[in-house]
Amino acid sequence: MRLLQEEIVQEGGQVACFDPSEFRPEGKEVKDFRDFEHTPRFAIVRENYRKMYENQTLEYAKTQKALWCKFDHAEMNVMDALTELNKLVDDSDPDVDVPNIMHAFQTAERIREKHPDKDWFHLTGLIHDLGKVMALWGQPQWSTVGDTFPLGCKFSDTIVFPDLLDLNPDTQVKEYSTDAGIYEPGCGLRNITMAWGHDEYLYQVLLHNKCTLPIEALYMIRFHSFYPWHTKEAYGHLLDDTDRDMLKWVREFK
Repeated sequence: MRLLQEEIVQEGGQVACFDPSEFRPEGKEVKDFRDFEHTPRFAIVRENYRKMYENQTLEYAKTQKALWCKFDHAEMNVMDALTELNKLVDDSDPDVDVPNIMHAFQTAERIREKHPDKDWFHLTGLIHDLGKVMALWGQPQWSTVGDTFPLGCKFSDTIVFPDLLDLNPDTQVKEYSTDAGIYEPGCGLRNITMAWGHDEYLYQVLLHNKCTLPIEALYMIRFHSFYPWHTKEAYGHLLDDTDRDMLKWVREFK
């Protein structure tokens, strides 16, 4: 691992800083990312999803949303929240085992390179995972990180580790056993209850604070972990026109 050295005038010495670009080398093929079966982190990642599927029911997600949307855990600015993420390594990520703050700056810089004229997009990349601070306030990682998926309807076989989905108690609820489940076809993702995690939490925090980011950014934040939709094209029967219009932006972010 290469360390960058820079002089710091205030202390009169040197500080060693990680160069986050080292952790996702350019030579790695896109197809080699998100390989959940051939990763040194397999046991950690699979165990995180096992716990997720055992516990992430429709009722659980609704309860967590009500709890966390009281917005009474902390008050901090963006840089404070990013600094907190320096304490977190995401147990659902098969590719990276470094603190999440590195991923935040790396994402923002990559977006800035590709879209230099869209400052709102750069900011979205920087903050998109800030909801993961829940894990530093006692929330288990299986209820904070990882891919998201709709609850209250049939699970898609495109969800990661589909062999573990039978552990979810909702599979025993007849009302949830059809493709649409409790929802109307074409109802739109905004009307779907997703597995609770950092995406939905940050989205709700931004709404609560009257954030002025455009709808494209809010979709990226709210659904960037919904891989069955934006990567596997699952759950198309639940989409409305806005979802279909926003899909290209979520994919560009991915």
